[in-house]
Amino acid sequence: MFNLANSLTLGRILAVPLIVVLLYYPNKLTMFLAAFVFFLASLTDFFDGYIARRSNQVTNLGKFLDPLADKLLICSTLIMLSYMGHVSGWITVVIICRELAVTGLRAIAVDMGLVLAADKFGKLKTVVQSFALGPLLLHYPYFGIDMHQLGMWILYVAVFLTVFSGANYMYNLHKVWLTSE
Repeated sequence: MFNLANSLTLGRILAVPLIVVLLYYPNKLTMFLAAFVFFLASLTDFFDGYIARRSNQVTNLGKFLDPLADKLLICSTLIMLSYMGHVSGWITVVIICRELAVTGLRAIAVDMGLVLAADKFGKLKTVVQSFALGPLLLHYPYFGIDMHQLGMWILYVAVFLTVFSGANYMYNLHKVWLTSE
């Protein structure tokens, strides 16, 4: 049950409180450390799935924990960045509402005996959100680059993908639901 892939996923979950604490005391060092921890945690998202598939260790626990870990990492970071005034609250609300809606729809689908896996838009959404949060966590200029501004531009793309992928998920679920009757 606790193979290497699932352990990496748990590591991503355990990184969340560390990131939150670092962001609770914002300065250039703690923001850099939070960005570094976030980067390492985000890397585990790629490696846990790769390892699980390659070594044939895909488990139900992993299928449950992996998207949960993504949501905890992204949403808690966004909440803290909003708390700090670095990200507008409406962006955080849109992203969290989409995550809750899709999670709820997945639960309904499972209850109906339907399975609708994450599609390429949902996966792309997660990647772009992570790429946006990295510079936003750095926040301060590095090498003459305004990290906050860079992160905000990427985050606007992520918000679009978040809404689009959520609508696409609902459409696909509706389509599967209609064909299953």
